[in-house]
Amino acid sequence: MIQIFTDGSSRGNPGPGGYGTILRYKQHEKELTAGFRLTTNNRMELMAVIVGLEAIKTEGIPVTIYSDSKYVVDAIEKKWVYGWQKKGFAGKANADLWTRFLRIYPKYQVRFVWIKGHAGHPENERCDQLAVQSALSPNLLIDHGYEASVKLNP
Repeated sequence: MIQIFTDGSSRGNPGPGGYGTILRYKQHEKELTAGFRLTTNNRMELMAVIVGLEAIKTEGIPVTIYSDSKYVVDAIEKKWVYGWQKKGFAGKANADLWTRFLRIYPKYQVRFVWIKGHAGHPENERCDQLAVQSALSPNLLIDHGYEASVKLNP
């Protein structure tokens, strides 16, 4: 089983943001992180999950994802995302990321575990550090999905 620990951050909402993801398989561990010049906290929470799943090389294996985001965990566990998908994500934020998530999610046996953020959980704290460091870094990427939606909906 692979464990994925995730967190997202934005310095202002919207503002510069980042995600932090830790993948763990047996004794192996890998950290993934990136920062964006303009994004939202929910986008970074979801991006952390997506990037973690996309980094897995073997399909069909069990994956447990630990997230402190009720937005992400509830959307999946309560199956809201499927209703949004049926309606073409009309009126929903982050349609681009949810579509990306729904392409990768069925390839694994995923279980989500919600954890309380900023409560001393070591991996969540490390993911938070990664996310904040990336959000504050000088070489920020463009969150094209977010910036395009802002231009379409001024």
